[in-house]
Amino acid sequence: MCAYVVVAEDDRKQAELIRRYLEHEGHRVTVVHDGRAALAEVRRQPPDLLVLDVMMPQVDGLDVCRVLRAESTLPVLMLTARATEDDLLLGLGLGADDYMTKPFSPRELMARIRSLLRRSSATTAAAGTEPVLTVGPLTVDPARHEVSMHGRPVDCTPGEFRLLQMLAARPGHVFTRPQILERLHGFDRYVTTRSVDVHVMNLRKKLETDPRRARFLVTVYGVGYKITDGTASPATDAVATVTTDVAAKVTTDVVPDVITGAAADGAAHRAP
Repeated sequence: MCAYVVVAEDDRKQAELIRRYLEHEGHRVTVVHDGRAALAEVRRQPPDLLVLDVMMPQVDGLDVCRVLRAESTLPVLMLTARATEDDLLLGLGLGADDYMTKPFSPRELMARIRSLLRRSSATTAAAGTEPVLTVGPLTVDPARHEVSMHGRPVDCTPGEFRLLQMLAARPGHVFTRPQILERLHGFDRYVTTRSVDVHVMNLRKKLETDPRRARFLVTVYGVGYKITDGTASPATDAVATVTTDVAAKVTTDVVPDVITGAAADGAAHRAP
């Protein structure tokens, strides 16, 4: 499939290499070299995918991802020289759909891009035929790509939405972390099951009155997670603290001059 891809990479040689590989596969490509330019291009002409370097001048990739997640469900693949698990979880926690560490194989990068584009296309196509899912006060609308809790809209990353859709389609059914991981990221040997905990932690902050005593997105210890209607008595949940060290790094500070433009225009509502 031919797609429009924006590549945000400050290393010009690496950006040119990625551009050539993408164009060889038939994609249209725009290359930018800093975070402000990435935001401007995505807002000017929304792409099908953003390849986003973390370490960029003016505005780094993490802040770009955080800003875009307040505006759209655009698939984002992050590139970084930071190779620790905490860095990976930080990127996924901000809403990135995939994450590659440098140095990387261009062929593997193309494979991941194809996978992301297929998932995005399949989700869009399937959404038109799938019914609205309701579990207690939670509603997941695949066609509109919207989530609401007690009638209140809930903003979700694409990964979070896929997770909720998976659980809400079978209320009460327990899904293991590997099953969830396969749904979110496919058979990706570089993504660990801890990324599932990050998604769950972020969703509980959005859905639960007390994330540490979850009523709706429930842990079944030693097995995995399930969604319920919230009528059962809550139990204190350890997952709220599993990734505290990572979550502490994901600040909610506003990026001066960058987010203000999006806020003034009115960020588009969206529902990983």
